[in-house]
Amino acid sequence: MTWMPRNKLPKEPAVPSVFDLQAFLDSAGVLRRIVRFARGKVIFTQGTPANNVFYIQEGAVKLSVLSSSGKEAVVGMLGPGDFFGEGCLAGQPIRMGTAAALEPTTVLRIQKREMMRKLHEQSALSDRFIAHMLVRNIRIEEDLVDQLFNSSEKRLARTLLLLARYGDDDRKERVLPKLSQETLAEMVGTTRSRVNFFMNKFRKLGFIQYNGGLKINGSLLSVVLHN
Repeated sequence: MTWMPRNKLPKEPAVPSVFDLQAFLDSAGVLRRIVRFARGKVIFTQGTPANNVFYIQEGAVKLSVLSSSGKEAVVGMLGPGDFFGEGCLAGQPIRMGTAAALEPTTVLRIQKREMMRKLHEQSALSDRFIAHMLVRNIRIEEDLVDQLFNSSEKRLARTLLLLARYGDDDRKERVLPKLSQETLAEMVGTTRSRVNFFMNKFRKLGFIQYNGGLKINGSLLSVVLHN
């Protein structure tokens, strides 16, 4: 069963223009909270106190959850303009997952109390944040339907297109940060061998290219739309 529209990926709701980040950075004390992480460095760990919200300026962040048996599941990949760690604003006392940098990443770390204050004071920031939460909820619903009804090949194709932010006007093509096939398998919900098989197939068909990184071509959409 294919849940995707036949002509394109589900269109996310229009997101208001990003709030005036420079003005926000210039406000008292915020400049001291810009943090840079090298590739592979952990930003926060599952089980630690949740008292900050993060905004990605540059780079890419992986969100993952570790089960009591030690099994890891990748639950999100985020990029510039995304917030994460916002669970603390809803009363979440500890981190429910781990966030790590996939490539050199710069984030703005905002204390919970300051974030709450800024959301009340700056309507543009509030609009951007609400839009982010709506998009995140829609994505979670889509991911659930994808897991229930689509084949692992289609799930992998959709995951690659989403990571490349396919459909964004300013991102006609994008080289993805380095991702292992194990990580892709965790995101898709399949085995590494299946991911390897489909990645080789996509490469032979010209849907993806390896050239100093993984480049996703829009033609990969045909896999998602194929019945």
